[in-house]
Formats: sequence, structure tokens, C-alpha cells
Amino acid sequence: MPFTTSTILYRPDRVYLLPVNTVALPQIYSYGHALDMGEDKFGLLRDSADAATDFDELRRRFAEDGYLYMKGYLDRDQVLEARASLTERLAAAGALAPGVPHVEGIARPDAGYLFKPDLTTGNEPVQRLLYSGRLTEFYRNFFAEDIRHYDYTWLRAIGPGKGTNPHCDLPYMGRGTHQHLTCWLPYGDVSFELGGLMLLEKSFQRMDLLERYVYRDVDAYCENKPTEVSKMQAGKWAFSGTLSHHPPAVRNKFGGRWLSTEYQAGDFLTFGMFMVHASLDNRTPDRLRISSDTRYQRASEPIDERWIGVHPPAHGPGGKRNLIC
Repeated sequence: MPFTTSTILYRPDRVYLLPVNTVALPQIYSYGHALDMGEDKFGLLRDSADAATDFDELRRRFAEDGYLYMKGYLDRDQVLEARASLTERLAAAGALAPGVPHVEGIARPDAGYLFKPDLTTGNEPVQRLLYSGRLTEFYRNFFAEDIRHYDYTWLRAIGPGKGTNPHCDLPYMGRGTHQHLTCWLPYGDVSFELGGLMLLEKSFQRMDLLERYVYRDVDAYCENKPTEVSKMQAGKWAFSGTLSHHPPAVRNKFGGRWLSTEYQAGDFLTFGMFMVHASLDNRTPDRLRISSDTRYQRASEPIDERWIGVHPPAHGPGGKRNLIC
């Protein structure tokens, strides 16, 4: 399918500037599945950097699309400074290959899927990037009032292999407002091969398909059901929050297109709790894809207690909720 930027094509006798929409995208994979690359099934995220200072227009686009992709909105050098601090910590944790500059993010063999929120604790470059300055000003202007953010930072370093399967965020953080937003931010350039985030177009509007799924709480369990109690005691979920392990089947059910792009340091993507999303697989031989998820909301609205405080309960024992079902 077509890529939406002009591309220079070199030939021995001349140079061509190909027009927009003429360069084919590569085959995209997610959770081990090849996606259908038909124009009605896969597309590119809409870049809203052209409206970066027009928050009325940004709110209009968000209402229409359910997301905002802000290309180059953040200072690239500041993002790369945060990346350097994270890769130093990844190296200290034994996640990176020896003999290579840490900032390259070359993984040890079989690094797999590293979930490392602890790497952001006391990490000044990361904290400054995420929770002050241009990013928090964006959300303050978007919500048009004071904001607060979750104190917990979801930090992932994804090695070669499968990405994240399709889901919505609300089952993991739905005890406060349902109007808070996720910010997905890459710490470095992310090609299709390295595998960034993808959204399912207009999926947030399909409440006919989402209602029985999206309002469930992954940390709730039925205390009168021994199987669920056993799972909770073993540190497992009775309900994992996963929508599917098969991204093509999800698209076939919901309609729309999977949307993604090749990200660069300085980009971020923000969306709501009802947006179905997943990630592309990392098909590089040895690189980590480093990214974070953070959450922002109106300060006037209730907040999920699992994600605030010096040591948030998160999905641990303190975050569980027992029910009679």
C-alpha cells in the first residue's frame, strides 16, 4: 500500500522525486501474525503537528479520530538524553550486549519483553521529560484546566519477537475517571521493523463490541469462586485484560484499519481508554525498542488509587478488589 511521503528514486541517468502515495509499505507483523496490507485494512497515523498550537482543532481531531499523533512535538535532544539514561540502566541490569555503546540499545540474546518501570524511578532526565515542560503543558492546554498524572511510569524495552497483543487500557486503570489519556512515547527512532504502537481506526466508537469487555477490572476477583481466588493468591489475573491474540481477526471484527507509522525521537501518540491498540513485532535481529506509557487527566476528576503515591499499589496485592459474583 502507499506510503505518504515523497521519496527520491535514483537511476543512473536521472533522479526522480516520486509523488506522494507511491512507495509501498513493508509487510507488517503484530503478535506473530502478518497483517493484511490492503488500503482498507492498514494505514498511517494522521500527523497533527500542523495544529500544534490550535487546541480547539486538536480537540476536534481527537473527537473524530480518538487519538492525536504529534510528530516532532518534543525536543529531540531531551528525548535522546532520557534514552541515554535508560540504556545506562538497562546495561547495569544486564539487558544489553557487551562491547557496544549502550545508547545503541543492542540487546543480549533472548532479551525478550522487558517491563522495567523501576528504571524511571529517580531518573531525572526521564522524569523531567514526562512530568514537566512541553508534555505536561500539552495536556494542560488540551484539557483546558489543571491536570495531574499517574505517578507510575510503564517503561518497556522490547527485544526481538512479539509485541503487545490487542487491548484497551481501561480494564487496567478504570477506577477513577474514564476520560484520562495515555501517552505513548518512543525513546529513539522506531522503524516498522523495530515495531512501534498501532491503533485500530474508530474502534473507540464500537461500544457494541467493547461494552462487555472494557468495563471489567483486571484486579477484581470473585471471592466466592475458588478458581479466581486461587489465581489471585498466585499473583495471576482471573481476567487478563487482553482482547485477542490475533490482530487480523480483531480488525475483521471491528472494521477500520490498523494505523501506525515510523516514529522518531520527539514524537508522541496520545489516545483514550476505549481505543483498541497493540504493537508491531520487533523483527530486528538484536535491537531493543524502548518506550513508555504515561497517563494524564483533569485534576478535578477522580483518580485510580492503584497508580498514585511514592510506591503505587499497581497490580499487586494492595490493588486487588474482592467481589461477590
